[in-house]
Amino acid sequence: MNRIQTLFAAAKASGKKIFTAYLTMGFPDMKYSERAVETLIDNGVDIIEFGVPFSDPMADGPVIRLAGQKALEHGTKLQDILDCIARLRGKYPETPFVLFSYYNVLFSRGLESFAVAAEAAGVDAVLAVDVVCEDRGELLDVLRKHNMTLVPLIAPTTHPDRIAKIAKGVEDSFLYVITVNGVTGARAGLPPELEQRLTDIKAITGMPVLAGFGVSNPEQAAGIGKVADGFIIGSAIVRILLDSPDDAGLKKLAEFAKAF
Repeated sequence: MNRIQTLFAAAKASGKKIFTAYLTMGFPDMKYSERAVETLIDNGVDIIEFGVPFSDPMADGPVIRLAGQKALEHGTKLQDILDCIARLRGKYPETPFVLFSYYNVLFSRGLESFAVAAEAAGVDAVLAVDVVCEDRGELLDVLRKHNMTLVPLIAPTTHPDRIAKIAKGVEDSFLYVITVNGVTGARAGLPPELEQRLTDIKAITGMPVLAGFGVSNPEQAAGIGKVADGFIIGSAIVRILLDSPDDAGLKKLAEFAKAF
């Protein structure tokens, strides 16, 4: 089993829900991002999504867009993030690491070159936001060759038949279920129909299901945890670091993680 499968198997046996955290890497700089990842893992986060900043982040809301823009202004590159992951892998050998990117960044590097470097760094899976099921074959084949898997997205509007199609071939991963229509960003409430949808997706696929987009407080996470295998938080975490990109921000980040 890979690290993702091992984590979910242990969580299922214990009844634990998986806490996944997204960070825009390189904001305010790579050294700080690395410390932020350490803070999250040390305070209970189970999976880290390493966000690769991109110039046209169509799925992201204003918080992650701003952090990504600042990271790019500071010259953050894909290789910088992979080097950071390699250092963190030595400290956290069991934590699943997901590289969260847009396809152009990976394609521009060259898929084979990227996959070789990602495997060496210790990446477990890739989430390519803008790659649809019909076009993912080339990327998935290269990832498989280098002992990695793919994390697919399930939209609120995805039909059950298509959900089954998306899940096929990535059973060693998990499904990232988008909770709301629109871009990323913390929200005051989540759709009332979400619980039933998460239940249906688990029944259709038999795969671990994590829900994200809009999750920002423990009450929302607990609601998701009633039916899903865990939750994903991004914008609320990035917002903390935008407001306080210093040691005080890391302290706030630790308190935020502990609350979940």
